[in-house]
Amino acid sequence: MSIVDSLRIALTALRANMLRSILTTLGIIIGVGSVIVMVAVGSGARSEVDRQIASLGSNMLVVFPGASRVGGRSGGAGSRLPLSERDMQAIREKTTGVVAVSGMLQGSGPVVRGNMNWSTNFVGVHDQYNVVRDWPVINGREFTPNETRTAARVALLGTTVVEKLFGTSEPVGQTIRVKNVPFQVVGVLESKGQNSFGRDQDDVVMLPMSAARGRIVGRSQVINDSVGTIYVKFAPDVSLTEAQEQMESLLRQRRRIKAGSEDDFNVRNLSEFLRARASALTTMGWLLGATSAISLIVGGIGIMNIMLVSVTERTREIGLRMAVGGRRRDILLQFLVEAVALCMLGGVIGVIIGVSAAAVVAMSAQWPILIAPDAILMALAAAALTGIVFGFFPARRAAHLNPIDALRSE
Repeated sequence: MSIVDSLRIALTALRANMLRSILTTLGIIIGVGSVIVMVAVGSGARSEVDRQIASLGSNMLVVFPGASRVGGRSGGAGSRLPLSERDMQAIREKTTGVVAVSGMLQGSGPVVRGNMNWSTNFVGVHDQYNVVRDWPVINGREFTPNETRTAARVALLGTTVVEKLFGTSEPVGQTIRVKNVPFQVVGVLESKGQNSFGRDQDDVVMLPMSAARGRIVGRSQVINDSVGTIYVKFAPDVSLTEAQEQMESLLRQRRRIKAGSEDDFNVRNLSEFLRARASALTTMGWLLGATSAISLIVGGIGIMNIMLVSVTERTREIGLRMAVGGRRRDILLQFLVEAVALCMLGGVIGVIIGVSAAAVVAMSAQWPILIAPDAILMALAAAALTGIVFGFFPARRAAHLNPIDALRSE
């Protein structure tokens, strides 16, 4: 008897007890659905973390001014002594492996072009900021060092601002007004998408640091060369851990922080922060994987149980097949194919439920998912393997029945 014949007989037996068959496969359905959700969410999480790390810039450290505390209450980041151009220059000259460095002052407000206006974020940066952030200009050019020094009224626009103010028009060479100060657009930035906090990175207007500090953001009341946050890019072979320790030691000396006192700045590796989030998601994925494995085992036990019941119910049928020439291997194949078909039925239903559940997770958590064909094939293969493993014993028992005893069965 061929596999096709065995499959046809198996499907006939399953249709005869459809409700029992579906209830038996619940463990398989849950296990396969869990596998699909685990792989989809895990792959999506990894791809999103990789994208966010790439959008931040590679091999980079960020220095934030610290937060003041009065009466146990924090004044917020930047409420202590601001970081200055001199701090940035010292980092450039005295830290090993620095490739590029830039400050970033942030503000927000309306940007106007003709009769169009848009409320956006604007940042003051140095001419190396695009190198630090791996953020190329796709139309026009970047700032020059001279424009940064002379507070030139030039601007780089994110794609969101270009869309809102210019539509399909050419922005390079046009004039915009930032807080009523005219700036000439010299370039358009490549699209970065959302960051890890869901903020649109393309909704931005970049200005030379000196122009933003003098005309837009305003000078610090403490120091007149404030640079806000400092971004530092290192060579690929530099250890960021060692570089971070070196920068922290340098800034403690410059800012005269005594041993044992709290730092008035923070040096952070944002890539490590995102990788920590990815690690947490991976741990959740393993937990979901353990749930999947348990569900498949429970489902496999249910399959074995129902197949043993099926063998008992069909003992006379088995004896009759043997009496008319059926071989033991034919009986074994028949019941083994039936167990695998039962598991594959649960696997298909589990795939449908798993894909739907992954889509719900993506919509509710605003997190991307990746459902690769390999994941679906892996889940179905796991279901088929469960059928083979847990269906073999009942099939072997059926194949080893004594034909005479089987025919006597009522």
